[in-house]
Amino acid sequence: MQDPADVAALEKLNADYIHSDQFNDVARYEQMLAPDFQVQLPDLKTRDRAAFLELIAAPRPFTNLTAHDVVIRILGDVALVHGRVTYTTVADGLAREALYTDTYQRRDGEWTCVAAAVTARGD
Repeated sequence: MQDPADVAALEKLNADYIHSDQFNDVARYEQMLAPDFQVQLPDLKTRDRAAFLELIAAPRPFTNLTAHDVVIRILGDVALVHGRVTYTTVADGLAREALYTDTYQRRDGEWTCVAAAVTARGD
């Protein structure tokens, strides 16, 4: 059975992650991301924390980023957050979607994001 307090904390972190991505909230990401954070994005690049924060600071190429179908799996001191996002790309106005998995680890009693991966269909 998953601890409701852990689920609530991870739900909040997931909501903050999505909101921070849409609205360039580098400061919030600095609080949520582990120093050794790594992310894999649909552009087939793996970025470390510094490179990801630089990307987040740039104008976002999408609007209306919304999470759906979020599933949280707590596996001891590691949690996987799976979900689907919908968004509209600014360049062409097309509605798109992607799948994501964010990996959190409990460090010093707090959940911190250690890894993320996003998969989007190439159009």
